[in-house]
Amino acid sequence: MPLVGVIALLTALVALLVVTFLPLPYVIQRPGPVFNTLGEVQTEDDGKVPLISVEGAETYTTGGALDLTTVEVLGNREHRPTWVELLGAWLDPSRAVVPIDAIFPEGVTTEQRDEQNQLMMTDSQHEATAAALAELGYDVPTSVEVASVIGDGASVGVLEQDDRIVAVDGAPLKDADALRAAIKAGQGAPLTLTIERAGAEQDVTITPREQKDADGQAGWYIGVMLYHEYEFPIDVALQIENVGGPSAGMMFALGIIDVLTPGELNGGKNVAGTGTITADGTVGAIGGIRQKLYGARSAGAEYFLAPAANCGEVVGHVPDGLRVFSTSTLEESLGALEAIADGGDLDALPTCTTAAANTGG
Repeated sequence: MPLVGVIALLTALVALLVVTFLPLPYVIQRPGPVFNTLGEVQTEDDGKVPLISVEGAETYTTGGALDLTTVEVLGNREHRPTWVELLGAWLDPSRAVVPIDAIFPEGVTTEQRDEQNQLMMTDSQHEATAAALAELGYDVPTSVEVASVIGDGASVGVLEQDDRIVAVDGAPLKDADALRAAIKAGQGAPLTLTIERAGAEQDVTITPREQKDADGQAGWYIGVMLYHEYEFPIDVALQIENVGGPSAGMMFALGIIDVLTPGELNGGKNVAGTGTITADGTVGAIGGIRQKLYGARSAGAEYFLAPAANCGEVVGHVPDGLRVFSTSTLEESLGALEAIADGGDLDALPTCTTAAANTGG
């Protein structure tokens, strides 16, 4: 082979080698740890405590599993996966390759993302407790409070952490969704918020700003993280570490109900699931549903409760040996568990079909 040809071949091989190990703007999602909400979790000092503990009410023996599922992310903006790692993930049905901006938005540090995820986890625990206790007939008063003020947002210098938002433009505020709806409806118009700070009420004015979210969709925001503060009639503690985000909410709620009621909601069987939840029992969409399906099956689950809003990602991606039922409310989830426990007509339960996927639910 002529010298020029050899040099060209070597150059091509070097270029291929460089490209192979060159970090790309993607990260990898894979199944994460699975936690039985009816079981115990390990503490930092290697002890064990119940994941759900209750004071102020009678509790009951449970059985089987009500597993919450998680997703691990491999890579971040500082340490991105290589072509070799991405190729392995593309060939593995339990993993997914996703744009880095979808997980780590531009301008948001890893520390800020972790803080936001932890706030969402805390809020999901409160929402789950409120939903469970409301389902059991308890009265649970609620209020909307400021968890944090985003450094360059519209609320800097106006709102403070722990402010309680009482009303919007004079109308009493029911929940955080109502505030978001008012912001969206105003399309950038100034809002008058009645807040309670240090025991005193005052009115403040905020002008929302138009910004893009991680998906590139524009919206109006006031630059705060909100949470619901509930007055719970009994003390429910949820012990879980190193897990963030809101997607465990539904399984928390089911676990709380099981602990507070006689018998076994799951009939002693292994059931897993995922989904956000609000205090009124609405189950919402989550990320990484396919990885959670595989994680659940690996942990021994036979049945899986999936948010109806995620059905489009479920169809065609269910691991062998796992039966998936779709749900959009806490009541529907309880109905599915009743059928599983009693050996009822499982074919009558809602599932993720091709038709449901094509219509987004």
